[in-house]
Amino acid sequence: MATLHPLEHHTVPTNGLHLHVVQTGPADGPLVILLHGFPEFWYAWREQLPALAAAGYRVWAPDQRGYNLSDKPSRVRDYTIDQLAADIIGLIDAAGRETAAIVGHDWGAAVAWHLAAQYSNRISRVAILNVPHPQALGRALTRQPRQLLKSWYVFFFQLPWLPEALVQLRRWWLARQTLLRTSRRSTFSAADLALYQTAWTQPRAMRSMMNWYRAAARYARRLRATGRVAVAVHIIWGEKDAFLERELARASLAFCDNAQLTYLDATHWVQHESPARVNELLLAFLGQEDALG
Repeated sequence: MATLHPLEHHTVPTNGLHLHVVQTGPADGPLVILLHGFPEFWYAWREQLPALAAAGYRVWAPDQRGYNLSDKPSRVRDYTIDQLAADIIGLIDAAGRETAAIVGHDWGAAVAWHLAAQYSNRISRVAILNVPHPQALGRALTRQPRQLLKSWYVFFFQLPWLPEALVQLRRWWLARQTLLRTSRRSTFSAADLALYQTAWTQPRAMRSMMNWYRAAARYARRLRATGRVAVAVHIIWGEKDAFLERELARASLAFCDNAQLTYLDATHWVQHESPARVNELLLAFLGQEDALG
């Protein structure tokens, strides 16, 4: 029978701030860091944490900067991709490890791409869920009108104060509807949404979360600096994504030396909708490293 590992809640100093990090799994297991996206928090990985821990991995799932219980710097430039990546390198240091495997979804996947490209000596391998390589996305935004239309909210989020003000109206109706209408039925329960709402109502949280988008636009050159990826990559892509074109996953392979792609019959919220299959793919991919190492 698999050992059940408790979820441990810690506050970890890194890169000049403190992140709330949920940790589980054997203390001496290979380190895997799970990076959530917008508008989620560590809870996005509730189906992956026990599965990876049971397989022998030490798993850390932070609330990334600006989210939930983690620190929320006030300036837009505090949310540039290089700062976001440095937070995770600091977590690897705090864990006392030289390297870690990274699994990222949505914005967490953008951070994972940057880590893999810029810190290849610290990252053993990367699993990417439903976000393309930044250069693939940049090309699509200039060449594919369909993707430009799907990304309308990115431009809306550039406005000061208005987006976060609107999203809070009627008890976060817009935020809740975004999750419900872009996912399959019953993906997010009422209990799930209540937890999300609690995270969104943390002081300065929603403004900080949107500052990720503002920093991406204002400091786009830093995001475009995400270069070619030499470490092993597995892209897992829900092909019914309402925000990103299916072809972006395949286009991202051109920026990788060693990558594989798996399409799943799911939406953008792939690890929620297909947890068993995502866990199976992650364990197989991470196990390749163990066999090599």
